[in-house]
Amino acid sequence: MIDKTSVVFGNPIDPKTVKKAEKSKAKYLKKYGDDTDADYRLAFPEIERLSRIGVRNVVLGDGDEPMEGKPLIVGNIRMGFGHYRISIAMASCARALGYTPYWFDLASFDATGSKMIREQNRLYSLASCISQKSRLFNRLVWEPLNSEGFKKITYNAKDQKNSELLVPLFRHIDRDVPFIATHVWPSQAAIHAGMTHVVNAIPDNWPMGLHLSEGAIHAVQTPFTYLGYKTLEGFAKTPLKGIPESDLRMVGCYVDHELLVNLEEDNRLRKERIRSGGPVRLLFNVGGAGAGGELFLGMIEHLIPYVERGAATLFLNAGDHADVYERLKAKIGALGGLRCFRNDFAGLSKYVEEIREGEAKGITLICDDDVFAAVYATNLLMPASDLLVTKPSELAYYPIPKLFMKHIGGHEVYGAIHGREFGDATGEYADLKGLRRTLDRLLSDREILPHFCDAILELKKQGYYDGGYRCVRLAAGEATE
Repeated sequence: MIDKTSVVFGNPIDPKTVKKAEKSKAKYLKKYGDDTDADYRLAFPEIERLSRIGVRNVVLGDGDEPMEGKPLIVGNIRMGFGHYRISIAMASCARALGYTPYWFDLASFDATGSKMIREQNRLYSLASCISQKSRLFNRLVWEPLNSEGFKKITYNAKDQKNSELLVPLFRHIDRDVPFIATHVWPSQAAIHAGMTHVVNAIPDNWPMGLHLSEGAIHAVQTPFTYLGYKTLEGFAKTPLKGIPESDLRMVGCYVDHELLVNLEEDNRLRKERIRSGGPVRLLFNVGGAGAGGELFLGMIEHLIPYVERGAATLFLNAGDHADVYERLKAKIGALGGLRCFRNDFAGLSKYVEEIREGEAKGITLICDDDVFAAVYATNLLMPASDLLVTKPSELAYYPIPKLFMKHIGGHEVYGAIHGREFGDATGEYADLKGLRRTLDRLLSDREILPHFCDAILELKKQGYYDGGYRCVRLAAGEATE
């Protein structure tokens, strides 16, 4: 196995940090067992909720089942919904370009490396939730860690060493199959396993050492991120060698084919709805960690009078958080016109088809225990919505007008800055007062959202939303413009 811990892009890592990384790997081996020689055979059933884009799931099997068609693997983990959402976009673009997408969630197996991921994810989710309840913890620990701590090049060493634990899962995978990773751990694992066509699709607009995976092509969405990784400025106290051009590409935003193919018509309908004085359709998206619940409730309470007089329609996707769904349902259940889709993906799909050019009134509440349906519900609703209300995470780059809530983790700050500067979103609002004030303005001044729509169409003309297609072509070794 090639050493990726002690040197990163020609920059040596100090022996103390390397030793800590080695101890971290040893800790997980002791806790979860050494499965280096395990024979993880694989099978590839279809993911039912993603059947519209033909995604096959990589799971444990009994034999040597072959991959079909022109396979392309999307390596991911569930950490909130963000990496899953980007993975769906990659799978969608792969399908549109004639490939068969294979969903490889490295955290989903009963393997040592998978257990390592799940343990770290639990800690991350716990800290994220604490940060929303404790201002002191957020200010002194969580914000600095997510902005400056993860930025240090030395942070990469431990992840590189821990990702070696994931190599056994690759034993029966052809090394030359195109591989797109939507989190750095699958990318690092694929490189350790000898995969030859790896794209490391970096999700954030804030450059961090956390995302480095030497040996892969590093794909970024924005010029700001490109420069950060090209120079690695701020990753250490002293200047570093940056990522060479052969290993770095600015590809644009990672967006699903289904959200792009009819974007012009979707925007035409948005502008028509808004300027006609009808109800503005607002889509609220609860993230995979379920954070932001109180802000959502505060905004919904503020918007109920708008709903009652026909000035707004609300779509509330609670994801797979049954507790959030029940709280919202109890809060607004007495309001006439409440429509619920609980574990009813087919019903929601049919409803979205009906309202695309038809009417939508009242409040619609969605929750699904199936994580794929929970994530994809937002995809279904985006084309039929006028404004997305979300924190500035992965959805900051999607082609729909956006209102940004407060970020969770300092690395999300630059997602909001990107949206504001490129003209398809508001700035970030940290409190309920600012969110309510901005909602009032967007609902009363019916020219702001059409202006966002015009910016989105201009960005599409520039190819700015084609990042998913370009990642597929890079992984497949095809020429990209």
